[in-house]
Amino acid sequence: MLRSFLLPLLALLLGFNAPAALAADIPPDVLARTTTQEVITILKQDKDLQRGDLTRVHQLVEAKILPNFDFNRMTQLALGKHWSRATAKQKQELVTEFRNLLVRTYSSSLTAFTDQTIDFKPFAMKPADTDVTVRSEIRQPGGQPIPINYSFYKTAFGWKVYDVTIDGVSLITNYRSSFASTIRQSGIDGLIKTLATQSARGTAPPAAGNGS
Repeated sequence: MLRSFLLPLLALLLGFNAPAALAADIPPDVLARTTTQEVITILKQDKDLQRGDLTRVHQLVEAKILPNFDFNRMTQLALGKHWSRATAKQKQELVTEFRNLLVRTYSSSLTAFTDQTIDFKPFAMKPADTDVTVRSEIRQPGGQPIPINYSFYKTAFGWKVYDVTIDGVSLITNYRSSFASTIRQSGIDGLIKTLATQSARGTAPPAAGNGS
């Protein structure tokens, strides 16, 4: 289920292409709300995306999503205690492969877009806050609303997403469990090799306990 409902995060991160100086001043809830609506409009109008054109999907993900992630922080959180045991070279490779993993996952979510809508919840932030949660729900015909929480933190380049919690399940926590299992079996190099192999095949490993 975790992988199936990553579309809201994808919508949040796609399409936002404001200048860096302007982006740094945009509150996270405004960033989430306005860019999501913009991307939903794009998804409804872009025939190539509707046909599941993977080349088009990957181009969009590469061009629009990546600048809004802090992949170093995400990878470090996903590795947990194992991050400090990795060499500088291994850390670089892990960040690259985790980036590739998320690109594949979000691309898959994008091609699955149908008639979902997203409802953002009231948001309050203090001027000194540097780590906040933007809450929303994804609504789909015939299904129960699914809560989606975005974890943002403030950087010199604006607010960045470092985790998303879907129906109470954290993306980072899920992958931490999966990655730790692989590391126990074959070490950090084994995890890198596994992710690289899956990348070459164009697949993404299932998050632990996601029920899919």
